Amino acid sequence: MATNLPTTEAAMISCATPEAGHFFFGYYDKSPWHLSGRWMLAGRATFQDRAPKSDDRLTVGLIDLERSCAFIPLAETLAWNWQQGCMLQWLDEKHIVFNDRRSDRFVAVIVNVRTGEQRELPRPVYTLCPTRGIATSLNFARLHRLRPGYGYAGLPDPTAGDAAPEDDGLWMMDLRDGEAERVFSIEQARRILPKQVQGSGPHWLNHAQFAPGGRRLAVLHRWRSSAEPGPWHTRMLTLNADGGEPYPLVDAGMCSHYDWRDETHLLAFARVAGMEGEAKALDGFFRFRDRTAEAVSLAPQRLSEDGHCSYSPDRQWILNDTYPDPADQCRTLMLVRAADGEVFEIGRFFSPMPDQAEIRCDLHPRWSPDGRQVCIDSIHEGRRAMYTVDVTALVSRCNGTWEF
Repeated sequence: MATNLPTTEAAMISCATPEAGHFFFGYYDKSPWHLSGRWMLAGRATFQDRAPKSDDRLTVGLIDLERSCAFIPLAETLAWNWQQGCMLQWLDEKHIVFNDRRSDRFVAVIVNVRTGEQRELPRPVYTLCPTRGIATSLNFARLHRLRPGYGYAGLPDPTAGDAAPEDDGLWMMDLRDGEAERVFSIEQARRILPKQVQGSGPHWLNHAQFAPGGRRLAVLHRWRSSAEPGPWHTRMLTLNADGGEPYPLVDAGMCSHYDWRDETHLLAFARVAGMEGEAKALDGFFRFRDRTAEAVSLAPQRLSEDGHCSYSPDRQWILNDTYPDPADQCRTLMLVRAADGEVFEIGRFFSPMPDQAEIRCDLHPRWSPDGRQVCIDSIHEGRRAMYTVDVTALVSRCNGTWEF
């Protein structure tokens, strides 16, 4: 599957969090690093063996990498999960944003890390636009009900009786004044499905991400065929930031993790129906061209399973991981050279799958801003902790112009 690094160029792996407490960051589509490289964002929990309840608090703060990885608490939140934390992320060089539950609603909180000053916004954030002061927002109570592990406990879902509500969906919120507008509804997503596959079960949206230029974004549309609990179908929609020109880019029933390469291309682990010369649908990593049927397979013989994929800042590398190998319960961390699909394994980490899937500890690898380090969440030493992996030797030795 992978090319192992020579011993002399093995990646340097270091624990970046204190020994007391359980630390993690969250999802793979955000970076915990400050642009200076000195601080990293982290969440600290007092337990790790169950899902968060409505009264469980997560402490958010900074890891000072130049002071023996000391943890500096900044705030607490009641809106978090093990998969994506509280959507903690840098807003700029001195402000962070995260979600919380206050006054019987989910909100976003902006904190000045230098002064401690806080400002509250009326809706929770999902992802920030890279070019404008706006953020996407979703209904985290609906996510908690329909996709445990990705929403927040503590509030009822007001849309519970509606399979595809018109008044809920993808929202855009101005980070300056909190003004929010629903730009694309769940009912709109259902309407552009063929009627024969719409089903009678619930629909929801998840995993929104802007293209680098901020003009277009992608979101996963999921639904169940019946109202009974069970497996779901997934497709990827792309649309303008104002909700216009929605396009079903990945539409064969399965789409998982993804990342934008540039303004018009995305990499995703997905199902593609009947490619040329193939009689049946294929699952794998594909590069999709927005608003077209183009799908190009990436290293199908070496990358056959789902993983949390993201492009390096220079777009020459793809960071990826796996779920646990049934043989030894280890997750693999890897880099994929975008030019030719060559796979370089940079670590394997013990991580058993718990009975309650939503409390698992995925690696969720993230890039540093300079593309020289990787940060993961891991439980291989018996507690949740964040680790940094220095990949300078590999990316320096093996760099090349990407073509994929």
